[in-house]
Amino acid sequence: MIVLGVDPGSHATGFGVISTSPVVRLLEGGVIRTSSKAPLAERLHTIHNALTEVFSRHAIEAMAVEDLFNAKNARSSLILGHARGVILLTGAEAGLEVASYAPREIKMAMTGNGSATKEQVRFMIMRILGLKKEPAMDMSDALAVALTYKNRRIR
Repeated sequence: MIVLGVDPGSHATGFGVISTSPVVRLLEGGVIRTSSKAPLAERLHTIHNALTEVFSRHAIEAMAVEDLFNAKNARSSLILGHARGVILLTGAEAGLEVASYAPREIKMAMTGNGSATKEQVRFMIMRILGLKKEPAMDMSDALAVALTYKNRRIR
């Protein structure tokens, strides 16, 4: 199965595509960056277009997205919600099953500790996928989401 994991953000959205069989391996990953000076609608459009391009390069069968967490202020939460909405819509347009996981659940799935640091999660991602180079943090978070889907859905 090919799974796309996404870590939503309005300025930096991480994504990671993994294949789950015969062994788990990374197919593609990266960070979709938008200009902080661009209007929100333009940033959301950039995220949509970039994810659509990822769909065109892979036969993605499922998508997993990190749930919102309580941001420092209501405006940040609202903007992040817009980005997450566009991501969910993009997955739905592609006809994908879209799963969501809370940050604590992702940390627990990757490290066995729901309070793990991002660095601990990245360490586990590197070990599971056999990566030699540290991925960007947003990409690492997205890969953790994809691997959580694999661990929760595929037995």
